[in-house]
Amino acid sequence: MEIKTQIMDAAQMSRSLTRITHEIIEKNRGLEDICLVGIKSRGIPLAWRLAETAYRFEGVQIPVGYVDVSLYRDDLSEITDVPEAAGSQFPFDITGKTVILVDDVIFTGRTARAGIEAVFAVGRPKRLQLAELVDRGHRELPIKPDYVGKNVPTSHEEHIRVQVTEVDGVDGVFICKNSESAELSAEE
Repeated sequence: MEIKTQIMDAAQMSRSLTRITHEIIEKNRGLEDICLVGIKSRGIPLAWRLAETAYRFEGVQIPVGYVDVSLYRDDLSEITDVPEAAGSQFPFDITGKTVILVDDVIFTGRTARAGIEAVFAVGRPKRLQLAELVDRGHRELPIKPDYVGKNVPTSHEEHIRVQVTEVDGVDGVFICKNSESAELSAEE
């Protein structure tokens, strides 16, 4: 995949996550009964960053868990022949809580839908919200994030690549030229 342009650097990512944290606090009138669930893989470190930022602002420790949505995807056969479930982790009860699903990029909405199914397989939250670092449009399902760091209009020939220090050793968001193999990779 060839990088066309960088659209966010580490400082811009940090500012976006700070703004999302403020929006979460405002929309929910505080952080009571809030928990964050990162969608594997880059949604997990983003969820932890939101939790750390919330703690700095409000002094409240928000529980963080994660989901692996690979077995919940409706386009599974297009992505891989043999799905691997690395598991999900909820070190807390989500019943009656506001669960905020966190991911790096929303595109068609299929990963978000799979995340919603994975959450409901564990319990029944009072409310479910969606936080995305980047919204690139082109939705195939009627899913709209509650919190978005940056809206980036893209063509179908482009791909958004989010890098986080915890996984990639560096923070950044890039628009890349899409290739045939990238099209078959997991949804952004």
